[in-house]
Amino acid sequence: AMTTWNRTIKQKCAKKKNSFYSAWAMSAKAKNYKGGITISMESFKSGFVAVVGRPNVGKSTLINRIIKHKVSIVSDKAQTTRNRILCIHTDDECQIVFLDTPGIHKPKHKLGEFMDEAAYQSLRDIDAVLFLISGNEKKGPGDLFVLDKLKDVGVPVFLIINKVDLMTKEEILHKITEYAELYPFAQVIPISALKGDNVDAVVDELRKILPEGPKYFPDDMITDQPERLLVAEIVREKLFRCTRDEVPHAIAVYVEEMKDRGHNKVYIRVTVYVERDSQKRIVIGKNGTVLKEVGNLARQEIENLLGSSVYLDIWVKVKRDWRNKSGALSELGYKNE
Repeated sequence: AMTTWNRTIKQKCAKKKNSFYSAWAMSAKAKNYKGGITISMESFKSGFVAVVGRPNVGKSTLINRIIKHKVSIVSDKAQTTRNRILCIHTDDECQIVFLDTPGIHKPKHKLGEFMDEAAYQSLRDIDAVLFLISGNEKKGPGDLFVLDKLKDVGVPVFLIINKVDLMTKEEILHKITEYAELYPFAQVIPISALKGDNVDAVVDELRKILPEGPKYFPDDMITDQPERLLVAEIVREKLFRCTRDEVPHAIAVYVEEMKDRGHNKVYIRVTVYVERDSQKRIVIGKNGTVLKEVGNLARQEIENLLGSSVYLDIWVKVKRDWRNKSGALSELGYKNE
């Protein structure tokens, strides 16, 4: 059976009424795409895979490694990912749509509730789950909390033991035995997402269990995120790197304006929101040093992303207690469909 990817997507949307499919099919990109990719459904495999785990176990690092592009931001601070992000791996045999989720945790504010709901939504209408743990850390209540949420998921769950480059063989075997007693995992795969060790095995094992199906997205598409959101995430990542303590979790970044000025130059105006005046002073830094460093680091990465010269204009404003206000969360783009 031969079909075009865009027709298949829309049929799949109508059949499953799934937000993963409909978000793309109804988007401007889908409507304007004229690639007309034709694929055979007879031997090609495809599916959606949720990547879950407690905060800061390396979910985004793993996905970035698999798709060979930096889509999800990475930080050593927990709860860096806030939105559910679709990241797409395509090869000659399969297309795997990974759902990079916020770390599942017990929320302390409305932003935390939004992040947990984004993660739980990712467990609906999927074909498999990758459950990540930090192998070099003791099993904790956060890991058990996530496992409890997976007990009724109804699809193969793979245990991914990350950071094995920091473990001995004996420690890896002990970790496998420890978790095998807690859940009937389809497969256990030790990896180092940071170094890339054994990451190819994750794709190989997923390819074995995915159903035959179409390419949901064109070959050159690696994420469903618009450029504005990617720009905001890059700025937020640099703020994570350059600030300290609780300030990063009180930061929201919103792209107010993104304008092509011709001659391969792009103007971008970004607003950084914090909750208190003291946080604003930290983000700006003495004589603006912190904000200048953030701007320089972010601009370089954004220029690589866009392939253009970028003028990055960053402003810092106080929006008090925004993480606990539904209206503010919606205004800043935190919306679960």
